[in-house]
Amino acid sequence: MALAYAPALESTPVRIAARYDHFIGGRWVPSSSGQTFATVNPATEEELAQVAVGTPEDVERAVAAAREAYERYWRPMRPADRAKFVYRIARAITERSRELAVLETMDGGKPIKESRDFDVVQAAAHFFYYAGWADKLRYAIHGSEHPEPVGVVGSIIPWNFPLLMAAWKIAPAIACGNTIVLKPAETTPLTALLLAEICEEAELPPGVVNILTGDGRTGAALVAHPGIDKIAFTGSTEVGKIIQKTVAGTRKRMTLELGGKAANIVFADAPLDQAIEGVVTGIYFNQGHVCCAGSRLLVQESVHDEVVDKLKARIETLRLGDPLDKNTDIGAINSAAQHAKISELVQSGVAEGAVLYQQSCALPARGFFHRASFFTGVSQSHRIAREEIFGPVLSIMTFRTADEAIEKANNTPYGLSAGVWTDKGSKSMYVAQRLQAGVVWCSTFNQFDPSSPFGGYRESGFGREGGVAGLHPYLSV
Repeated sequence: MALAYAPALESTPVRIAARYDHFIGGRWVPSSSGQTFATVNPATEEELAQVAVGTPEDVERAVAAAREAYERYWRPMRPADRAKFVYRIARAITERSRELAVLETMDGGKPIKESRDFDVVQAAAHFFYYAGWADKLRYAIHGSEHPEPVGVVGSIIPWNFPLLMAAWKIAPAIACGNTIVLKPAETTPLTALLLAEICEEAELPPGVVNILTGDGRTGAALVAHPGIDKIAFTGSTEVGKIIQKTVAGTRKRMTLELGGKAANIVFADAPLDQAIEGVVTGIYFNQGHVCCAGSRLLVQESVHDEVVDKLKARIETLRLGDPLDKNTDIGAINSAAQHAKISELVQSGVAEGAVLYQQSCALPARGFFHRASFFTGVSQSHRIAREEIFGPVLSIMTFRTADEAIEKANNTPYGLSAGVWTDKGSKSMYVAQRLQAGVVWCSTFNQFDPSSPFGGYRESGFGREGGVAGLHPYLSV
């Protein structure tokens, strides 16, 4: 008789309101149009709440509130006092961590153990880290005794890490003395709104942090607003290009963290069992909804069959199902639209002749779910090897030499991340130094720390978030 995990459902200590307004100038403000949209639990397809649709008038109010707060409260404040507010937010996140984790899972579909052990922990860590920098900014930029804040920041974040991306944007911005208008993704606004409640409870001066909900039109109005001094965007390459065209010719600063198609390179001398765990983490973490996911696996030819056999066995052990179950490894795809995109790209791989393997598990009757999948027999010309799938789908290709692996890894318009697996330190360094990627992990994958910068090249964007480098876009010398 096969053993099975009993359900281990997380309780839901979170009260979700029927309707949410914008958070502007320290107050909860309805949309000027009165319009709302539904945010949905992707695991059940049930509506969670109605959320305000941001209009150009709402953007105007939010930017005006941020400007007033910048001039009146935040910029004149002693840096050490600003640090106390940032630290309060960090403490409040840890105190409300369970509530935040459950809400993140319900609104986004990711497994509760990832929300609990990664997203919330990293979000708090970023606020703690940048609270420490708030009164030490003169050490962040060499040759500048008195770096100044940029002003009012407009930030737009994606749906794959809603709380963490909000922390990545808000923490360094306000620690440097800026104020911010943040627009969360349309499908995952709830943890950003809960973070607004936390800012309220921390008695942050009104207007320092403003949360404006809505769709792409709201984000476009924010980008185009003349009162914004800096745009910080994380999202798709296509939208990033539109933003870059909009900002071109203005005085606005800009950082873009966009898509990726990362190569994860496994050499024959790597500890293969360890490498398989890194491959699984690299592509199936958060259902593959990760811009730096290791979605292209390059395996040295002599161990290809062994790696494929091990990967087949490993994905059969992954548990797909209710994201609120603490046993779940693969939760729900974020939306019906994203599920359709993943399915279309998988079908293109089959049509182009690649061989598809998927875990043999049943899918829940409701919700947007996709089995952990990988392709063999993939060539560089296949769409699944070129386009960002943003789902739990891996493309496997082979190489013979280190130089061939480097050439194949760099054969992409993206350049966000990469991974190298070998037991030779010299080989790791040789390959890592030649990979055209902003972040290269050696014998690990998807490791993040607030003190370490993150960002890409080419169509993966520019600018860095995290670490000392993450302060520079928010400071003027």
